[in-house]
Amino acid sequence: MDKLEHYRQVIKQILTEHAEISLSRGTVKSQLIFDNEKDHYQLNYVGWQGDKRVFGPVMHFDIENEKIWIQYNGTEELVPQRLVELGVPPSDIVIGFYSPFKRQFTPYAVE
Repeated sequence: MDKLEHYRQVIKQILTEHAEISLSRGTVKSQLIFDNEKDHYQLNYVGWQGDKRVFGPVMHFDIENEKIWIQYNGTEELVPQRLVELGVPPSDIVIGFYSPFKRQFTPYAVE
């Protein structure tokens, strides 16, 4: 399996696992969005809790320049560590929700 296909598979695995363990309350559902052409991947919550609209991202990944960009992580999971456990080298992981200045102090890629 080539590198990009492996990265796509790992991202989908993480998102799918979170979608499956997410608690459904009322009509709030987990929604997986996989764009294999442009390499954008998300898990969202969509629905209603009583009269309150629930809509928002839980996790968002992109693949850019053969690196996994973690654009958002609204979970307690340490996603960069999980990616490493699944075979992604730290040099191919960018914590996109950190500023470029802050990224230099992590063990992961700056960009």
